[in-house]
Amino acid sequence: MVRVKVLRGLAPAMGYACVAIGLFHVLLGNASIPGAGSAGPTVDSLGRFFGAIFAGYGLGWLWAARQSPIPATAVRWLAGVFLLGALGRLLSLAVHGWPHWFQVVLAVIELVLSPLFFWLADAEEKALRGRP
Repeated sequence: MVRVKVLRGLAPAMGYACVAIGLFHVLLGNASIPGAGSAGPTVDSLGRFFGAIFAGYGLGWLWAARQSPIPATAVRWLAGVFLLGALGRLLSLAVHGWPHWFQVVLAVIELVLSPLFFWLADAEEKALRGRP
């Protein structure tokens, strides 16, 4: 039951956070990226585009969180996308070196939350079937 409560709390929190972060990037462009400075119009355009995509990703989390039960398959896919983002950050680290410290914090969050969501994914479905 604890796993269900954690999933029921984390999934919508993830959704709202991603929507907020995505909209923040859409509205502020380069100014929303710590350490980016004046990256120019091409990177600004790219950042705002990806901000919109991230907001949509957050809406996916909110959709999943509103289902009953929360669908394990959706949680696994969403967590997989999040993990892929973390792996992208690690690839960037290997190729280009250490980014702004805040980006490192985000990578740690992504690397911790992804496996946690994989573990929680089927909690509610199992609870409804009477399995631990």
